[in-house]
Amino acid sequence: MNKHQYPHGLIGNCGYLALINKNTNVDWMCLPRFDSSFVFGKLLDDRDQGEFSIKPAEGDFESNQYYERNSNVLVTEISQGDDAYRVTDFAPRFYQIGRTFRPLMFIRKVEPLKGIPRIRVKCTPVGDYGETVLRQERGSNHIRYQGLDETLRLSTNIPLNYISESRDFVLNQTYYMVMTYGVPLEGEIRETVDTFLTKTIRYWQSWVKSTSVGPLFQKEVIRSSLVLKICQYEDTGAIIASPTTSLPESPGSTRNWDYRYCWMRDSYYTITTFNNIGHFEEMEKYFMYLTNIPMKENERIQPLYSILGNDKLIENEMPISGYQGNIPVRVGNDAYTHIQNDVYGQILLAILPLYLDERFKTDIGELSDQLLENIIAKMELTIDEPDAGIWEFRTIANHHTYTNLFQWAGAMAAYKVARLHKNKSLEKRAKIIMEKAAAWIEKAYIPELNAYAQGVGNKAMDASTLQLIMMNYIPHNSQKARDQLTALEADLKAGKGLFYRYKNADDFGKPETTFLICGFWYVEALACVGRIDSAIEAFEELVSYSNHLGLLSEDVDSTTGSQWGNFPQAYSHLGLINAAYRINNKLYAPNFLGLKVD
Repeated sequence: MNKHQYPHGLIGNCGYLALINKNTNVDWMCLPRFDSSFVFGKLLDDRDQGEFSIKPAEGDFESNQYYERNSNVLVTEISQGDDAYRVTDFAPRFYQIGRTFRPLMFIRKVEPLKGIPRIRVKCTPVGDYGETVLRQERGSNHIRYQGLDETLRLSTNIPLNYISESRDFVLNQTYYMVMTYGVPLEGEIRETVDTFLTKTIRYWQSWVKSTSVGPLFQKEVIRSSLVLKICQYEDTGAIIASPTTSLPESPGSTRNWDYRYCWMRDSYYTITTFNNIGHFEEMEKYFMYLTNIPMKENERIQPLYSILGNDKLIENEMPISGYQGNIPVRVGNDAYTHIQNDVYGQILLAILPLYLDERFKTDIGELSDQLLENIIAKMELTIDEPDAGIWEFRTIANHHTYTNLFQWAGAMAAYKVARLHKNKSLEKRAKIIMEKAAAWIEKAYIPELNAYAQGVGNKAMDASTLQLIMMNYIPHNSQKARDQLTALEADLKAGKGLFYRYKNADDFGKPETTFLICGFWYVEALACVGRIDSAIEAFEELVSYSNHLGLLSEDVDSTTGSQWGNFPQAYSHLGLINAAYRINNKLYAPNFLGLKVD
């Protein structure tokens, strides 16, 4: 069986995202926001869901795709016999007039490399998830596509008839294409594109230079950092789980979910990641998004919200054939209705730097006490309640160990702040929650396994309990930590680093693929207990499953090494960054030169 990979590169500018196939087609682009309808959606249906390709006029061809060094500027080189050409794709992003310039503008530059390439440009955007065919109108040097909320324009120096009629032509000079949503292109096209390209590459390379990385796994951490950066919707600070929807966790599984939203369960890991790589502006923007959530009037905090903070994410199934025929295609995510009680602890841990870190804590202002009181009150209401757990079981409720761990850790964070602020009442309330959460965790301990199970009254092993070690609920140097790892390895490990989330049946049967974030948690747990060689070995195996550009999906089939699930997956990339940080910190901190510290 052939190894399945997503043949795509990701571009974006924190305003929109797009996936570019190695064959030059824009397989996925949603406008005007991450969670809007696609305008190009062949990723989910290869028939009539929009196309924007720059392919040879006929015949087979070879492709080489790569990023400009340390950037989100993507290059695809197409060769066919003696002919070759290059397509450079990017979303402009750079500093201008004291602000970040990040327009809803997609730029394609096409250059001949050798021979006399004959190419065909096809551009047929759609609206309303393929239901709306856009009307083409020609201007003097652009084509307008009408039918969306705002006009989509393609400005170009290519003869317009060649594009509107998909006619092939000789590529004997450099051509430029600038697609804009709403605001038209201002300025001469060649000069504008070349200037924007230079400034965008310079912006990304400068951003990478300010990224904190250790001696090991630098290329992997840099690429993952660049992915995570453009998964942040800068307007509100929200960070989505993935740019895509309905890519199946395994073929035929129907585990096809819309991940274009912001999960509260990811908040602690996300903040930790940006802190580990030293990018505080992104942290601040995410803080501001998070602090809006608990202040809502609702009794509960949902597992996820839209990038604008909207709480109703009604799930619908679309009449689309799906990725490689995998249905359903879902828009929206019913998980917003679930009870997931780890979210309170996640948010408390995520916003802790606002109180304890001198770089941030003055920004919290008058919101401080009200925010903590609000979250603690929600935790008091839910501490003894079963929930859907981190994996969002749709019909199974339990007292999950992972939920109780984050209740314990979040309450500890509130306890620290309460002591700092000399708030005796809040200190007492937080301590009671800590004690109740720890009591629930201990009820999940299975003496015959010497390990904590998935939840109370459930003997199933769960990779999320690796967090018991990582968060030091189980001390790193204890026999109990080693026993927990042994029990998890025996049941869930596949290969050197791949890990199943769990193997017990859920609402859709037993999981068929491993979950990459769990593998990176395993790496961290290994490093915590001092098994550094094993941690490095596991890490190297996990990154080997990335695609040709170092991009990671959500899931990997352990028998074929195939990628599955939504792509690329922010969860996987932040897991990679944090695992690399943990290894580097164990081996070399605080010495970057690679001299081991005993």
